[in-house]
Amino acid sequence: MQQLQIPRNVQRFPRLDTVLMVEKFIQKHDGEYTRTELWSRLPCRMMYQTYRVIIHYLAYSRKISIDAEGKLGWIFYPGNKIQDNLFWRKDAAAV
Repeated sequence: MQQLQIPRNVQRFPRLDTVLMVEKFIQKHDGEYTRTELWSRLPCRMMYQTYRVIIHYLAYSRKISIDAEGKLGWIFYPGNKIQDNLFWRKDAAAV
């Protein structure tokens, strides 16, 4: 697994409530805004550098994706587990 690369010269790291606020806003407006548009429409103001750290973290943790147009989309749905469809066969375990 790749190591999280934090942008250089970070002056402020985000608090948990700020990260959760950005997550909820992206979930609500899935695929509507680009990075800069989303930052300008957030309910609370924050430094753009702090916002970039949050976006970088969410992309690294595979909670968001960025499409070809640069719009952010929410892709993390923990209820849809791939493991739910897997099962063991008795003859496969003997091999």
